Amino acid sequence: MTDVEIGRGKSGRRAYSLSEIGIVPARRTRDPEEVSISWQIDAYRFDMPLMASPMDSVVSPATAIQIGRLGGLAVLDLEGLWTRYEDPEPLLAEVTELDEQAATRRLQAMYAAPISEDLIGRRIEGIARAGVITAASLSPQRTARYCKAVVDAGVDIFVIRGTTVSAEHVSGRAEPLNLKQFIYELDVPVVVGGCATYSAALHLMRTGAAGVLVGFGGGSGHTTVTVLGVAVPMATAIADVAAARRDYLDESGGRYVHVIADGSMTSSGDIAKALAIGADAVMVGSPLARASQAPGRGYHWGSEANHTELPRGARVHVGTIGTLEQILLGPSTVPDGSMNLMGALRRTMATAGYSDLKEFQRVEVVVADSGSPRGRR
Repeated sequence: MTDVEIGRGKSGRRAYSLSEIGIVPARRTRDPEEVSISWQIDAYRFDMPLMASPMDSVVSPATAIQIGRLGGLAVLDLEGLWTRYEDPEPLLAEVTELDEQAATRRLQAMYAAPISEDLIGRRIEGIARAGVITAASLSPQRTARYCKAVVDAGVDIFVIRGTTVSAEHVSGRAEPLNLKQFIYELDVPVVVGGCATYSAALHLMRTGAAGVLVGFGGGSGHTTVTVLGVAVPMATAIADVAAARRDYLDESGGRYVHVIADGSMTSSGDIAKALAIGADAVMVGSPLARASQAPGRGYHWGSEANHTELPRGARVHVGTIGTLEQILLGPSTVPDGSMNLMGALRRTMATAGYSDLKEFQRVEVVVADSGSPRGRR
């Protein structure tokens, strides 16, 4: 790919966001009812290629069970309020009443309470007892400390998620997590990320991960680009990591690592485009935060918002538009792509003439005018 000259001393690749990509319909179309959107990772099969983001505004034990019964996979944040407080409901209600200036400071105070290993076990066991697949998330910094409690509780899928996760973290203060050794010793599949480049993804795949998260997560209120200046437009990131998956498949003699797009999934069209570019599944936050059952009660925030030293996220008001079932499976009462996310995906695939997700990754796409105001965002 040709580099663009930024100035005489620096050049860089042109990268694309999802808003700049369009899916091209084919000459053959299908009935949406004949389209399969099922997704399988390791031994676990789901009716939809969707993971709910490990954010307190999106996933509680109750919503994890509901999303599981609807056919998706919800990931519980094991560093959130549900593992720090016996009953976090009063705190979740308080978040909705804070003014903008006080929100970050109060979130930092709430998340300063210690994590309880007992609560980790009880939350995971509670979800598992409902008969749905359980998934839970820790940051790389806390994985070694709490992983035994997670595995002993019977988690099905372990997610190691951070703003940026590498297979080679260098630290002079503490022994970094050896991802390859850690994953090798676990008996459960591990999904790890985020990453946004070919080389970073390839290194994560070589650790033995079952899936790799693409993007920086953080939800619609994340400010990573403003605070750190770190950003890779999602369409390019997905395509690069999908290329790493293809090359690792050859390198490993047939081991397939799932690519999961994490971030920028604000509408049904974004989900369809992420899968068309090469993702196997998507991790969704803000659309589900708008459900009537969402623990955030119409507000949305990620773990970056409560960082003790350098918050990189804000609490944002997303409102409430319907139930989880309506948002995921319809029917929709609005024309903006915020409801019936999976029904819209079926229709996109049917319009393009593809019957399943792996085939849909071969669909033709085009690059829209990057000079438009929406394209520059």
